[in-house]
Amino acid sequence: MTDFHALIRLLSESKVEFIVVGGAAATAHGSARLTVDLDVVYRRTSENIARMVSALAPLQPYLRGAPPGLPFDWSEETIRTGLNFTLTTKLGALDLLGEVTGGGNYEALLSDAVKLKVAGVECLCLGLARLIQVKRAAGRPKDLDAIAELEVIEEERRAND
Repeated sequence: MTDFHALIRLLSESKVEFIVVGGAAATAHGSARLTVDLDVVYRRTSENIARMVSALAPLQPYLRGAPPGLPFDWSEETIRTGLNFTLTTKLGALDLLGEVTGGGNYEALLSDAVKLKVAGVECLCLGLARLIQVKRAAGRPKDLDAIAELEVIEEERRAND
């Protein structure tokens, strides 16, 4: 079970620059769907990577789905030389994304991010219209299923504005 509140609070209090995307972002916008992992797009500056590595180190990040005992070095160098990491931590499943299909990196998404409460913590979250675009671009069955609900939420918001 992923502790969304604790993960988001840890990242926020550690001054990690990130944008919540994926299922947690959909939930923040009003989706009733459940998600099992926290997906965030993180800024890939040296300073931000250092803050992120330091903040998450006590949670013993490990590659989700990797065989136990497979060497994995949680370090700034690992993050710099990689891009997207699907991790398991002491607080649950966390996907650290340097970029997302159909959306790009942190800088490309920033203008479409809004401050919302996610798991009780205020943070940047991908805006609804852009979230729909990203889910459509991903094209996975679970994303395509979620789009219809997100479009209804978007239509209801437009009607109430």
